[in-house]
Amino acid sequence: MNWIIEKNENLEIVNQLSKELNIDTILSLMLVKRGIKSFNQAKDFFRPNIDKLHDPFLMKDMGLAVDRILSAIEDKESIMVFGDYDVDGTSSVALLSMYLKSQGCKITPYFPDRNLEGYGISIKAIDEAAQNNQNLIIALDCGIKAHEQVNYALDKKINFIICDHHNPDESIPNALAVLNPKRKDCIYPFKELCGCGVGFKLIQALELKINKKIDNIINYLDLVAIAIAADIVPLVGENRILAHIGIQIINSNPRTGINSLFKNRVKKEFNIGDLMFHIAPRINAAGRMEHASLALELLIETDTQKADELALKIESLNDLRREVEKETTNQALNYLKEDKKETNSTVVFNKSWNKGVIGIVASRLIEKHYKPTVVFCEVKEGELAASARSVKGIDLYKVLEECKETIVQFGGHKYAAGLTIKKENYLSFKNKFETSVSKIFESKSSEPEIIIESEIDLDVITPKFYRILKQFEPFGPGNRTPMFLTKELKIKNKEFKLGKEKEHIKLNLTQDNIQTYSAIGFWLSDKFTAIKDSSNFSAVYSLDENTWNGPTTMQLNIKDLK
Repeated sequence: MNWIIEKNENLEIVNQLSKELNIDTILSLMLVKRGIKSFNQAKDFFRPNIDKLHDPFLMKDMGLAVDRILSAIEDKESIMVFGDYDVDGTSSVALLSMYLKSQGCKITPYFPDRNLEGYGISIKAIDEAAQNNQNLIIALDCGIKAHEQVNYALDKKINFIICDHHNPDESIPNALAVLNPKRKDCIYPFKELCGCGVGFKLIQALELKINKKIDNIINYLDLVAIAIAADIVPLVGENRILAHIGIQIINSNPRTGINSLFKNRVKKEFNIGDLMFHIAPRINAAGRMEHASLALELLIETDTQKADELALKIESLNDLRREVEKETTNQALNYLKEDKKETNSTVVFNKSWNKGVIGIVASRLIEKHYKPTVVFCEVKEGELAASARSVKGIDLYKVLEECKETIVQFGGHKYAAGLTIKKENYLSFKNKFETSVSKIFESKSSEPEIIIESEIDLDVITPKFYRILKQFEPFGPGNRTPMFLTKELKIKNKEFKLGKEKEHIKLNLTQDNIQTYSAIGFWLSDKFTAIKDSSNFSAVYSLDENTWNGPTTMQLNIKDLK
């Protein structure tokens, strides 16, 4: 990796903040880099407060949405709550369904079948709502481009409320209300909510209208935290507040279904990484390998025995997902080996690949080749679906816009997107995608980077330093996990190789033979074989905790070494 050490900020402000907060200058420098330059700003950062959330009625169409839902509650209407089949969508449907039920509403949750209906609002769902005499559909984490579907629903006298966070077109669907902070005509101050975050703003507005306070809905923030972790939205502003409080709830009073997913875990406290790497893949596995309704059942279940049974079923689906994903990744890597052509992008296709894993496979290919990647499978005769992932410096959404004459439809973000094309257009899309990416790569490096917070000596890492560092959590985009660089390191004592193929390494490190620090290097055992006992080396690492046979200790989590 290309190691990049961030420039120091205004040292006068850094030193002043260090004195005011009584913390190490390394930590005050971290604050200043995150835009925090005063005692009061630091107080808000370290103590996220729900009272600092924005007024939900600042969001365009919020008043219209609230009035329509209150009318439905009063008239005892049945409402369809439609969601995407990923973690964000599933969490959103769970949140809104439970809240509306608590207000006496009759709810029909609906997730499209990934393989039969595909992404987004489906005609099948609208037909089902019409058959059930439902005149209101609330769509979560999707719908911002559903012009045809909304018009189809209007013809059947069905209103739509859309809660989305994806980039809109120049025009928005003709729905009763479209809640999306990314709308050009929306003045809502925070633009980076996930879909479940938008859903929470809706119930916040409803609760303010009904009870004039939001105390009753704080316990829904565990679902919002899971969605924030899974959707990798910036962990700043409102997202930081929502995630911070949500994680507190998971650690103090976990929902029955979430507790079942965390059973047998030795950790006492969970963080955003645990939500991202343990909870999210399992919730996703339901929609990838079977149906998202299974994950919804788990999230809303209150009976411990039933929740445990659902969690076991989801665990088995996640194991199956891993197997299919590994096999698909290996097949894709073999295709790339056989194709000797030098390219700046990766586009691969196999008609038999499982649509549920192609997004993960695209991410795995980037880990190997670090290029914008599109993985296609065949969803029906003559139509291909794909998941796309990108790398730093390549705006995937803009690249796909340049390829749109070869695409039936697409949507997503800067780094992740989904699309469908006609099978006959596969080669023309592949060529167009490569041309578009290559133009950008002419002026940008394609080398993976690791951003280093500071160079430090090991003796800086004291219990107080780590205690304050933990208060910077939750980490994510906009508040990334701090990476530190230490030079002149040596291996102390014997190292141990871990994993089925001995791909990980656990060892003790020292600097100047003063103190020994425990360290782990995932997927780095090969790199460490090049280092002899007498060699000095440099390492970039994050700090985390390791719980083993009872006690919890701090360890260096090594990301790269030279």
